[in-house]
Amino acid sequence: MTAYQGVRIADFSQGMAAPMAAMLLGDFAAEVVKVEPPGGDRRKDHPGYQAWNRNKQVVTLDLDTPDGMAAARALIAGADVALFDHAPSRLAALGLDAASLTAAHPSLIHAWMPPYGTSGRWSELPAHHNLLTALTGMAFRQGAWDPESPIHMILPVAWSSQAVLGAGAIGAALFERSRSGLGQAVTVSGLHGSGEAAPPMRFENIDPLPRGIPPGANPRYRLYQCADGEWFFLGTLFTNFYRKAFEALELGDLFDVLEQDMVGAREMLIGIFETRPRDEWLELLKSKDVPCGPVGRREAWFSGPVVAEAGMRLMFNHPSLGEVAMPAPPARLSATPARVSGLPKAVSAPPSWPAKPAPAAKAADTKAPLAGIRVLNLGTVIAGAYAGTLLASLGADVIKIEGPEADPFRSDGVQFLVYNRGVRGLGLDLKQTAARGAFLEMVRSADVVIDNYRLGVRERLGISYATLKAINPRIISCSINAYGDTGPWAALPGFDPLMQAEGGMMAAQGGDGDPVLYTIAVNDIATAAVVATSVVAALNARERTGEGQEIVSSLLAQSLLYQLGEMVDYAGRPPNDLGGRDCVGLTALYRFYPCADGWLALACETGAEARGVGQVLGLDLGAADLAEPRDGDLARRIEAALAGRARDETVDALLAAGVPAAPVRRFDEVLEDDWAWDNGHMDRWSHPRLGPGVSARNYSDFSRSPTGFVRPTPELAGHTREVLGDYGVPEARIADLLATGAAFETP
Repeated sequence: MTAYQGVRIADFSQGMAAPMAAMLLGDFAAEVVKVEPPGGDRRKDHPGYQAWNRNKQVVTLDLDTPDGMAAARALIAGADVALFDHAPSRLAALGLDAASLTAAHPSLIHAWMPPYGTSGRWSELPAHHNLLTALTGMAFRQGAWDPESPIHMILPVAWSSQAVLGAGAIGAALFERSRSGLGQAVTVSGLHGSGEAAPPMRFENIDPLPRGIPPGANPRYRLYQCADGEWFFLGTLFTNFYRKAFEALELGDLFDVLEQDMVGAREMLIGIFETRPRDEWLELLKSKDVPCGPVGRREAWFSGPVVAEAGMRLMFNHPSLGEVAMPAPPARLSATPARVSGLPKAVSAPPSWPAKPAPAAKAADTKAPLAGIRVLNLGTVIAGAYAGTLLASLGADVIKIEGPEADPFRSDGVQFLVYNRGVRGLGLDLKQTAARGAFLEMVRSADVVIDNYRLGVRERLGISYATLKAINPRIISCSINAYGDTGPWAALPGFDPLMQAEGGMMAAQGGDGDPVLYTIAVNDIATAAVVATSVVAALNARERTGEGQEIVSSLLAQSLLYQLGEMVDYAGRPPNDLGGRDCVGLTALYRFYPCADGWLALACETGAEARGVGQVLGLDLGAADLAEPRDGDLARRIEAALAGRARDETVDALLAAGVPAAPVRRFDEVLEDDWAWDNGHMDRWSHPRLGPGVSARNYSDFSRSPTGFVRPTPELAGHTREVLGDYGVPEARIADLLATGAAFETP
């Protein structure tokens, strides 16, 4: 039995984010029926449609007719989950809002995934990723040569995060329902997705990080061009790897001098790497265990040996498109694996699901959906650590376990605080026998163990899944690595930008110019979300089987998932969008523009919208102008027309003319924005030592089971005695562990 076998989902969504959430549940055998309007999904012609809607039955219903609505309501009556992505006014007008449906169907999970927020003027905008990045500050998060320019992100990162978070939240609601018997409303908006991908964050006593530049500013973590014009990424984030790079270059005697001299080291390395072809450098560096990777195109990555060895390429036959390739599910569950049975399949009528009986009368549970779940998190940096934070936001008790050397990402910086919020800190030196013994004792009463060790480390430490399972058959063990756990690449060290480079993200953002490092750690934040969602799936499976299992995921898998629509391949497919140097958009009418006091975003796709722009700016525009290039004559004319205008007044005029438009905000502006606060996106909290700050409140909203954080980010080993005591370790044993250094605590 798979994680969601027997779960029925009525998917009324379109586009990418919500359909992709249903896809992830369908991969684990949920029965998904996708309801489309006459004319089909608005993105039915996008290659990604075939992946976002795999495993689904597709039926056409006109919800604006009595017959269509009657059929829809009959489908909902038999569903476990009803999924929507409509704007608030449209959902209410159809009578498909959460209050109405959960009152009529007490066991129903009403999942709403609107593209922006749930209220306010921006919540009614049509779905466009560039408008979401404009409103949430993401466009100014990306590194740029011009620090005053926002950047159009070629990849829809926020919507990918919204999709994975949505699948996890729906799974958490199903898990909670297995205990309470009751459904509820679950909301995962575009604000949640952007908040997970690029957390809005500010602490009063911490200087913000400077905006990055496209190759990367830090010499140890940067793009370099070689003598043959090809690029590679040097991924020596940690000092031990950076030292190995200097030793490989026979510069070990300069390391101590240049380690702190970023400018000097950067200029020296730029000059050195320009002297030889890329392949020679990669061969030398990899032979010395230095993390590095070539910049390539996604097409070569997806069809190449690394992806093939990891088993991440699937093939299907489509009646008109022919052979269609797409990425496999992003995590492997050993006992209840995900499976893609086929492409979306049109059906003439929705299935006749029997109506769900009313649940047995119970007192409404108001605990968080994962309340009582215990997670031991050995994960570090972003991918592993952040996965624990996402589970903590759903109510799990997450223990961050660190050795004396600490998480190498640990700092008093804002990013560490946000990526590790809501957990408790335990100091254990797992290299010591007594500490390993204490850890394995904790496993007896734990539910989940997470790690992102290199391949083989768990076995050397004596904490492999086989060992954990022998102690606790119900344990769910999730391990993350860079390149998967099969093939010759599996043992290599890896970091997020290496997958950006090899997986084609950097080349796509750079377009015909130099490659561009995504300042957002795309593959790290993706892996964190996938791990959390996979753990939730495994918890649901355990409710059915009583058994735990092993989960394996990788940065490689997420380099495919967060480019899912772009990776789908078949003969004659349309080309993917490409960026460029400080890319501001795709076309003259779909891009960012400077005004007198800031920037605005346009997202025109129809002739009527183009005419609306012309009406506001005094230009003669129509459907033929939609294909004009982003930096051509029309773009220059629009830029000139906007140069002397106030941003917000112009956005108001454009909206009144029916043009999808929004202000492009910087993070500081977002942090003070009434709309973000009114939508419950922001939260004020305080770290006991570092003081007050602001960041995202949570990554989903539940109507009955509150989510969010109950703890600040812990200090190193800040809860050691408390945690060991909670896990039943006797006080005398705790004292011995502390005395020998097997365990330690913050002074």
